[in-house]
Amino acid sequence: MTDHATLAADTWRLMFDLLIGSRPERDAVLARLGLTANEYKALHSLDAEDGRTLKDLAAEWRCDASTATWTVDRLQRLDLAERRVHPTDRRARLVVLTARGAAMRTELLSAMYAPPAELLRLDDAQLRALHEALGPLAHDRSMDSGTVNA
Repeated sequence: MTDHATLAADTWRLMFDLLIGSRPERDAVLARLGLTANEYKALHSLDAEDGRTLKDLAAEWRCDASTATWTVDRLQRLDLAERRVHPTDRRARLVVLTARGAAMRTELLSAMYAPPAELLRLDDAQLRALHEALGPLAHDRSMDSGTVNA
C-alpha cells in the first residue's frame, strides 16, 4: 500500500494528464469562437450584472494593471464587455459583460465543461465515485480571489 502523499501525487498526475491531454479540444473551442486563452479567462471572471474593477480583475488574473486593461480593451472591441461607472466611486469603472458577451460566455462554458471522451468511457459507478471524491476539492472563487478557474 502506498503512503498518502504518494497516492495523492499519483492521483494528481492522472488528473493533470487528463487535463493536458484534453487541451486540443479546448483550444479548438477557442479557435472556433475566435478567442484567446486570456479572453476565456476574462469571460469566465465576468458576468452581465455584477461589475468587477480592473484592480480586482488584475488581482484575480495575477497580472499587472496594464495587462488587465489591454484584455478588457480587447473584450470591448469585440463587443463582449463594457465599462460602467462604479455606483459608489466615480473614479472607478466596473467591467461587465454585454449581452453578446454573456451569450458568448454561456456558449464557451458549455463547450469547455463538455466531458472529455475518457470520462464518458467510465461506467456509472466509476463516475459516481470520481464525482464524490472530487466534490470536496471544489472551491468558491469569492473565497479565494487569487485563484482563476480555467
